[in-house]
Amino acid sequence: MDKTYQPHAIETALYQNWEAKGYFAPQGSGEPYTIMIPPPNVTGSLHMGHGFNNSIMDALIRFRRMQGRNTLWQPGTDHAGIATQMVVERQLAADGIGRHDLGREKFLEKVWEWKEQSGGTITRQIRRLGSSVDWSRERFTMDDGLSEAVKEAFVRLHEDGLIYRGKRLVNWDTKFHTAISDLEVENHDEKGSLWNLRYPLADGKKTAEGNDYLIVATTRPETMLGDSAVAVHPEDERYKALIGSFVELPLLGRRIPIIADDYCDPEFGTGCVKITPAHDFNDYEVGKRHNLPLINIFDKNAAVLAQAQVFNIDGSVNAEIVGSLPAEYAGLDRFVARKQIVAAFDAAGLLEKIEDHALKVPKGDRSGTVIEPWLTDQWYVSTKPLAEKAIAVVESGEIQFVPKQYENMYFSWMRDIQDWCISRQLWWGHRIPAWYDDAGNVYVGRDEAEVRAKHNLGDANLRQDDDVLDTWFSSGLWTFSTLGWPQQTDFLKTFHPTDVLVTGFDIIFFWVARMIMLSTHLTGQIPFKTVYVHGLVRDGQGQKMSKSKGNVLDPLDIVDGIDLESLVAKRTSGMMQPKLAEKIAKQTRAEFPDGIAAYGTDALRFTNLALASTGRDIKFDMGRVEGYRNFCNKLWNAANFVIENTDDKDTGINGEAVELSPVDRWIISALQRTEADVTRHLDAFRFDLAAQTLYEFIWDEYCAWYLELVKPVLWDENAPIERQRGTRRTLVRVLEVILRLAHPFMPFITEEIWQRIKGQAGVQGETLMLQPWPVANESRIDAAAEGDIEWVKQLMLGVRQIRGEMKISMAKRIDIIVANASAEDLRRLADFEPLLSKLAKLESVRVLAAGEEAPMSATTLVGEMEVLVPMAGLIDKDAELARLDKEIGRLEGEVQRVGGKLSNQGFVAKAPAEVLDKERAKLAEAEQALAKMVEQRGKIAAL
Repeated sequence: MDKTYQPHAIETALYQNWEAKGYFAPQGSGEPYTIMIPPPNVTGSLHMGHGFNNSIMDALIRFRRMQGRNTLWQPGTDHAGIATQMVVERQLAADGIGRHDLGREKFLEKVWEWKEQSGGTITRQIRRLGSSVDWSRERFTMDDGLSEAVKEAFVRLHEDGLIYRGKRLVNWDTKFHTAISDLEVENHDEKGSLWNLRYPLADGKKTAEGNDYLIVATTRPETMLGDSAVAVHPEDERYKALIGSFVELPLLGRRIPIIADDYCDPEFGTGCVKITPAHDFNDYEVGKRHNLPLINIFDKNAAVLAQAQVFNIDGSVNAEIVGSLPAEYAGLDRFVARKQIVAAFDAAGLLEKIEDHALKVPKGDRSGTVIEPWLTDQWYVSTKPLAEKAIAVVESGEIQFVPKQYENMYFSWMRDIQDWCISRQLWWGHRIPAWYDDAGNVYVGRDEAEVRAKHNLGDANLRQDDDVLDTWFSSGLWTFSTLGWPQQTDFLKTFHPTDVLVTGFDIIFFWVARMIMLSTHLTGQIPFKTVYVHGLVRDGQGQKMSKSKGNVLDPLDIVDGIDLESLVAKRTSGMMQPKLAEKIAKQTRAEFPDGIAAYGTDALRFTNLALASTGRDIKFDMGRVEGYRNFCNKLWNAANFVIENTDDKDTGINGEAVELSPVDRWIISALQRTEADVTRHLDAFRFDLAAQTLYEFIWDEYCAWYLELVKPVLWDENAPIERQRGTRRTLVRVLEVILRLAHPFMPFITEEIWQRIKGQAGVQGETLMLQPWPVANESRIDAAAEGDIEWVKQLMLGVRQIRGEMKISMAKRIDIIVANASAEDLRRLADFEPLLSKLAKLESVRVLAAGEEAPMSATTLVGEMEVLVPMAGLIDKDAELARLDKEIGRLEGEVQRVGGKLSNQGFVAKAPAEVLDKERAKLAEAEQALAKMVEQRGKIAAL
């Protein structure tokens, strides 16, 4: 192998070989094990969440594949209705073309063209992460098979009375002109106004205070054109006498009733609330209770005022109230109309006052525009019957959430579930399989021919519904539609229900709950047995990664590296605000002055897994990536050492006699414990603990200790051949098992090394990923060897510490004296004296005689045994004292400087918390170092 580890030189070629040879396809003979990849948007590219998510799924699938399970990890992408249509419309707009200029058919051709050109970006990136998905079974939510499944699901749910069409309030996106779900609405805290408006009382009525008007407060005065009532609390003494009376609606002269409803808060404002059922979700519920008319004042764009349409609560036209808006408001933008209406109230003396008011403004998560509650015909899924079964399978434990506390979030949503609006006013997506005749009757079927035959429609004129289904409807069928449903395919029978869904908590309701509802109803099966919920990947300061904050990281930039200016350009591209772009460029240059180095895929994956503690958000730390790149280097260098000492040498792979030293027996014993612990942690989804266990064994035990402890045997030409053979065999076989254990975490480096050492280890096979997973053998656990080597390690560490503190060169041999040694200590001294002599550079070892006074020595303890290193002749006392005095002076200055800073109340009051934490840590470190220096000076002075 190359002397230095170069990930870019091996990763792409290895992946191409794996994929070409079909290693990712199901092939195990054991129990099936399935993971469905959460389908990323076809519009997208990788972000850190994808990198994290894919690291976890691939670790699981490689682990189970090596255990012999019949594994399927199926990939695919989502058509992402709004997002994709938005991208293509933006491209057309750059050429001055709108989708309506093209028409539906031509526009969809453009979308498919774009999908073919750009849709493979994210799948290429997923390959770059080493994800071992079965690409031969890649699916797309708009491919023919999934389209058939969507139609089948819609028709069955409709036939079961669980899909219906109704006129209700929806969240209307005024930019994309479509309904969106509650979960696609973001509430923004903003400063706004509260307009207090006077509504004149009708029929000469007056309030208890003698006023001939009521005052209502509203944050949306333009909606008063659609008011159906004024509501007061039934127990509010100020207005009890007016309940059942009327007010004259200003600007319109329409009489609307004063009603009593518990929805009103007597403590808020005047206690009077205007009720606009067609344009407010709370008002809609009040309207239903009191059978108020729904007066829709917006047109289909929901951004301009249109002719008023007046409906009863059942959606039928109320002939008594039909009218139109005043001419001066028709066609106005809603916010322009707001200004004019407020001005008209003011001119009429009906504007009581305007107050500053903090409010939450609902905006579309993609469009960023203010969402309008709008009354319109939409398709709905009746979710309560579906939710009952979906709740039951989690309560019974058929589906388990990891961590378990996310079940509470799931239950909370499901027990308060509302019917799901599944229609979207888009062109890109699964078109709703419903047709209308000229009389407005609606027919649902798998295709038009089925509709005509089923309803005897002959040659009647039919028009298909223009709307498409919510993207989450098709992705809700993901676990079974991708396996061939509604046909009962062999893959569906074998791999469904799937085993694990790996997802973020933010889409538990968007996707997880809907999959459970649809799967249990349509297939009679749960979609998965376990939901592993991970947190969000945040930056090193715990902030959410976003382009506007300039803290976004591309996982492939970490894998392949990126220079500073390219990184700056990437983070600031498309920004419309020059000041924000300048700020982000500045902070990027400060954070990454040299750009980002190429760390390779394995270092990134190991970082992700080491940070994957259950359920918590992840603070992504580039320092950890660098540390795990060093870990890869350590493993690579260890492998080179093994190759140098086993290549063309006798490793006993043909059954020759071997002798295992206590050091060999110790590392084999420790390996059994490591195998058991890593397996246990992976079974429990504790990727962080599994990674930590692996890291500590490979770095601390195998590399730092074992490779050092075996050098005397390997390099001693006089050592018995059986012992050398046993050490070489242990050396390479332990490394081979390490590679199998680490493969799910770091697939590339482990495969590359394994291919090089498998011959020496006596192992056969084409690829590491199909080798058996290591299983601990309790009979190979050797407590005696573990105790002996732990004793050796403690003695060597103690001697090294003394050398370090006293500045004694490692090249200089030293004498040691032991005192208070037990019989076991004396045995170990005798057994390991040659090893200690070579590795600890000992000149002599002697036992302190009874009654003998020990010379002035530096001392360490190994259990109860004292180890003394006589100082005489080892150091230049005067020179060392001078050096220590200089260092003590420097540290005293540092303590005084930092302590003074933290004593300055002005500094403490103004400095950010993170700065104060750094200064406090700096002070503690300096104080600790000073104490050690003072202690060491005392020891030297006493010699």
